[in-house]
Amino acid sequence: LIGARAEAGEDVLSKPGSEEEEILFAQIRKRMAATPGFFARQRDAIRGVTEETTTGVNRLYQLQKRGLLAFPAINVNDSVTKSKFDNKYGCKESLVDGIRRATDVMMAGKVAVVCGYGDVGKGSAASLRGAGARVKVTEADPICALQAAMDGFEVVTLDDAAAGADIVITATGNKDVLSLDQMRKLKDMAIVGNIGHFDNEIQVAALRNLKWTNIKPQVDMIAFPDGKRMILLSEGRLLNLGNATGHPSFVMSASFTNQVLAQMELWTKPGHYENKVYVLPKHLDEKVAKLHLDKLGANLTRLSEEQAAYIGVTPEGPFKPEHYRY
Repeated sequence: LIGARAEAGEDVLSKPGSEEEEILFAQIRKRMAATPGFFARQRDAIRGVTEETTTGVNRLYQLQKRGLLAFPAINVNDSVTKSKFDNKYGCKESLVDGIRRATDVMMAGKVAVVCGYGDVGKGSAASLRGAGARVKVTEADPICALQAAMDGFEVVTLDDAAAGADIVITATGNKDVLSLDQMRKLKDMAIVGNIGHFDNEIQVAALRNLKWTNIKPQVDMIAFPDGKRMILLSEGRLLNLGNATGHPSFVMSASFTNQVLAQMELWTKPGHYENKVYVLPKHLDEKVAKLHLDKLGANLTRLSEEQAAYIGVTPEGPFKPEHYRY
């Protein structure tokens, strides 16, 4: 879409906001020079897209709001069998796996701060708690903050918690969550990592003029002028991918099943969807869950016709209304 807009004469390539965008924009310019009109043709050939990341879905909704979405899109991320499983249970296993592979540090007894308590933050906080860390949570959303507090986590601000933190993990999808000033406050040899989205959750660019010592791939020690040191994982990019191998295959199977069903829906129903963002219908969400139950040895209870009628569903489902929050 950016390439097509650039081909139409819009000034969308002059101000990259990150190192990744610099590389991306350079490649777009290269393609525009070599193959004029390439991006517009590719855009017009797309029947639809499916997106399974929180950040990607947010971008799609922004495009829809601005009238720039050029094709139908299905928001796979907000399928229950994605967000409540991949985001939560996947991070619950892969976060600590990444920290351990990177540092071999014992987490029991250490103070860990998780920035953000959405689905990824919930899984991350549970992961660190399961490893024996004393976990604190930062949040801007009062509902998520209340959830964290009632799950037994201390809800703090990063300014207040930084000085006592052994581990800081960002999981927000926002930028500048962990600032240079806050990193200066951390304990000597504190571990810093991101499991949210891009490396701008942590102000990594502000660290570039400091002394970096590479310990091993994707593990760097950064020295501050006052002598304090900090361990940065994956240069602020997703540590569960950079320092480990991501989420386990079983939970990813649920996510990818959502993707396949969404792709089939778009492919088999051309013209059925407008250039908007949609979510998978409830019966497909339930189908994804059902396909994974046998592997866990789970047996579903079947409602009688009378029971189903009493709560206004059919024995085959869907069992919950679209607005139900799991």
